[in-house]
Amino acid sequence: MTLFKFLVIFLALLGTPLFIIISALALLSFYSEGIDISVVIIEMSRLADTPLLLSLPLFIFAGTLLSDSGAPQRMLKVSQLLLGWMPGGLAVVSLVVCAIFTAFTGASGVTIFALGGLLMPALLQDRYSEKFSLGLITSSGSLGLLFPPSLPLILYGVISESRIDQLFLAGILPGLLMLALLVGYSIKKSPERKGRYQAPTMKEIFAGLREAAWELPLPVIVLGGIYGGFFVAGEAAAVTALYVIVVEVFIKRDVPYARLPKSMIQSMMLFGGILVILAASMASTNYLVDLQVPIRLFEFIQHYISSKYTFLLLLNIFLLIVGSMLDIFSALVLVVPLIVPIAEGYGVNLIHLGIIFLTNLQIGYCTPPVGLNLFLASYRFNKPVVQLYSATFPFLLLLLVTLLLITYFPFLSLFLVGLWG
Repeated sequence: MTLFKFLVIFLALLGTPLFIIISALALLSFYSEGIDISVVIIEMSRLADTPLLLSLPLFIFAGTLLSDSGAPQRMLKVSQLLLGWMPGGLAVVSLVVCAIFTAFTGASGVTIFALGGLLMPALLQDRYSEKFSLGLITSSGSLGLLFPPSLPLILYGVISESRIDQLFLAGILPGLLMLALLVGYSIKKSPERKGRYQAPTMKEIFAGLREAAWELPLPVIVLGGIYGGFFVAGEAAAVTALYVIVVEVFIKRDVPYARLPKSMIQSMMLFGGILVILAASMASTNYLVDLQVPIRLFEFIQHYISSKYTFLLLLNIFLLIVGSMLDIFSALVLVVPLIVPIAEGYGVNLIHLGIIFLTNLQIGYCTPPVGLNLFLASYRFNKPVVQLYSATFPFLLLLLVTLLLITYFPFLSLFLVGLWG
């Protein structure tokens, strides 16, 4: 049996899909203990009946349709009209649009590929340096993961059994803080363009707002619906998906009706992969809980680390490493079940822990040497990945400052939860 486990690890090193590796290890572990391996299938069935999980495929589908439509261009245009005239305006526009788009698509790679081709030439034309432009787009590709209805927020809520509506609230202030620091740096680095600022006319602003009028209510539908008490997260996801279909297929007609099946297949393949990994991981977690692994880990760590704040510092370092090596969905599924019991032992609020998790994993996307965004941007813009290391370094420092503030000032995550949660 040990030989088979080593074989599975060897296959993982060869690049075998993660869900196969996790499933194989779970099945082998149960089989070696004489436990019926159908427990993995039972776990998948239990997860499929989880009401919170219903929102995930629907938000994925809505995000897929938005990325296939002309919504990114319309969002960019209206943001330019509202913010582009100010010093550093185009850089600020880039940050805001990337954050909003990532919040709905849940994938930084989609943001870099969908918006990078629009933003990069515009930034260069506006006399921003190539280094700054590359760093800005690469770093902002995952900027919206703390804003609702972020898919990783929902997934963390499902895994940790936390309230998703509270997680949505908890991510707003930390996300705005992160955005504000990057906006401030972008304004400082804006090229000198005296006499070139020209505020748009009211006619131009109204024209831009009218063009994007159907996409602008989306955040209101999600947040207003949930916190107004009209529907829960799953219902909000269903309303959002229906709204996006009506707008992008029948009103704007950016997405042909014949393409709907392809978009559904793409989004459900992503969700299917998450579901399989989640089921196998949760089954493995149950196995580890039965062996009291989390308790033993906590006792071992507590023997050397008595301070909650030292634990959080080490957790940040660990999560940055994990985030640079794994995609955010896999990292959440693998790590959250093990860390949650340990964090609870140190008195860490699970909502606050979720924001710490996502902030770390978001930063991990652009952390050298193997952050996913670095390689996606290198491929998208045909630049050496080493050049991306240098370009993203100032942004990475600002993100790390934000991480420390989020970690050691819990009220940033919990203030709005206390007001409306």
